[in-house]
Amino acid sequence: MWQKIKSFLVENRTTKQTVAKNTVWLSISNFGGRLLKAVIVIYGARVLSTAGYGVFSYAVTLAGFFTLFVDPGINAILVREGSKASPEERQSLFATTLIMKAVVLALSVVVILTVAPLFSILPGAKALIPFIALIIVFDSSREFLASFFRAGEKMQWDAASFLIENLGIVVFGFIFLAISATPLSFTKSYVLGTAVGALAAAWLLRRNFTNILAGASVRKMIDIIKVAWPFAVTSALGILLTNTDILIISWMRNASDVGIYSAAIRIIQVLYIVPTIIQFSTLPLLSRLAKRDPDKFRIAFERITSSIFLVSIPLSVGGIILSNGIMGLIFGPAYAGGGTAFAILMLGLSFDYTACVIANGIFAHNHQKSLIVSSAIGGFGNVLLDLLLIPPLGIVGSSIATLLAQILSNSYLWYAMGKLNSFHVLPKLKRIVAASLVMAAVTWLLATLQVNIIGNIVVSGIVYSLMLLLTKEPLVKEIKELSGFANPSEGSSV
Repeated sequence: MWQKIKSFLVENRTTKQTVAKNTVWLSISNFGGRLLKAVIVIYGARVLSTAGYGVFSYAVTLAGFFTLFVDPGINAILVREGSKASPEERQSLFATTLIMKAVVLALSVVVILTVAPLFSILPGAKALIPFIALIIVFDSSREFLASFFRAGEKMQWDAASFLIENLGIVVFGFIFLAISATPLSFTKSYVLGTAVGALAAAWLLRRNFTNILAGASVRKMIDIIKVAWPFAVTSALGILLTNTDILIISWMRNASDVGIYSAAIRIIQVLYIVPTIIQFSTLPLLSRLAKRDPDKFRIAFERITSSIFLVSIPLSVGGIILSNGIMGLIFGPAYAGGGTAFAILMLGLSFDYTACVIANGIFAHNHQKSLIVSSAIGGFGNVLLDLLLIPPLGIVGSSIATLLAQILSNSYLWYAMGKLNSFHVLPKLKRIVAASLVMAAVTWLLATLQVNIIGNIVVSGIVYSLMLLLTKEPLVKEIKELSGFANPSEGSSV
């Protein structure tokens, strides 16, 4: 049994088993790592108060806003091209992109240190910016090195470095907050934690740094720039969707509102573990199938997208019903006022979860320009709606703006992907929707009876799972086969 488990978790034997193995490791790292980080984030938010946590979140967001090109597609190109390359070609690609990444990070740091302080509004935020710049350098470096692991479908090393990073953040976080419960102290703990993660990833890849300059290619750099420029634009536009909410709230409201909204966003970010895992674990597969076999690509893409809905619909429904209780339970009574904003953001999960997979499909077809259009719709739409809705509605208006921008942006993504490969997912969701509705009724009833929120979540999850089994949802059968180490024959699978 041990050999079987070891073989499943370490070796790449078949397509289905490799995807399952990658998903397991990414699940371990993302759930484990983010849950570890969530512990210190929740503790920090409670210790710092809504205003103190607001200053920390504002500084992180402000610095992030000026890193428009911190990853202009270099990581994604390394994964996509590396997954199809020989070991020698992959090493050359790694050397080339490493140099490009170093230059991009250096330019980003210069911009953060010189420009970001000029826009700092909240008291105390300016002092955090140099430390935030270090966090971005270390975290981006680890993410780049992790992309090389993903290119070779060695997600176990990606998992190791990510867990080490988040464990470092937790340990240093508790130490620094015990010494001084201030936003600056909290920021310093993040610096050390991300540094540990970057060093761990570099150590795991130490053999690949031998004669690194010899493998670099100027021609490859030019080719990558030609392919990557749409990602640079997409990244810049995407920041308008993800970062402007907190900045505009800080301009129009106060630090406390920033802290409450940031807490709601933090929960949403943790919940985005699922599509992120599936995105990273399936990109190599979709990249290989996109040009080689459109029919197999469509089958794989439909299964992956349906799997996203299997998770997003019940999460969205349950989160809306229990929104106030979740905010109060996790961050404390001071943050319970963000329940309505959190509920609206949870509604967005059903629309936005699939965006990661659909973007993967578009990228696998080398059609990055569609991603630019989608990001432009979402980014500019979000800014405009924020400016219109935040003054009268506060953080609730910001969450509504985000939801509407997500719907518009993702509608275009579905349209663009349908033109590349005609896929059909919605007709396959009848059992999932039915199970979610039954679960929602149970969740609402238990909430009305004032059942403990954790118990409510557990019971609701069991009801949802039982409904999927009773309705014989096909995706459940596939999950059971994979978890049971099904016969490693390709069959009709992709």
